[in-house]
Amino acid sequence: QVQLVESGGGLVQAGESLRLSCATSGRTFTGFAIHWFRQAPGKEREFVTAITQSGSITYYADSVKGRFTISRDNAKNTVYLQMNSLKPEDTAVYYCAAGRAVFTRTFPPSNFLAWGQGTQVTVSS
Repeated sequence: QVQLVESGGGLVQAGESLRLSCATSGRTFTGFAIHWFRQAPGKEREFVTAITQSGSITYYADSVKGRFTISRDNAKNTVYLQMNSLKPEDTAVYYCAAGRAVFTRTFPPSNFLAWGQGTQVTVSS
């Protein structure tokens, strides 16, 4: 079993940056693709970005391309999400999730082996 813990969220102004971390424990970290999803109030959880097990391939939602960067440090069992040029519409709870492959949808739930508890990101205008 794998456990995920997000950190790094907070309140920032538009145009500023934040770096989120997703620390994992349990089963072999390098066996999982790691995803970031986000959920704003009243909206469905949406895909943000993902990185393959080796870290060689990354995927991004169009809304964050060029502003967000996902990376992983397999020695530290941690994935990072660098978020630059933040916008008010980026405000959401951000979740990391582990899967055996990259999936850009939350359905079916069996695609993901574990989810973190989420970290709040609030961007003021």
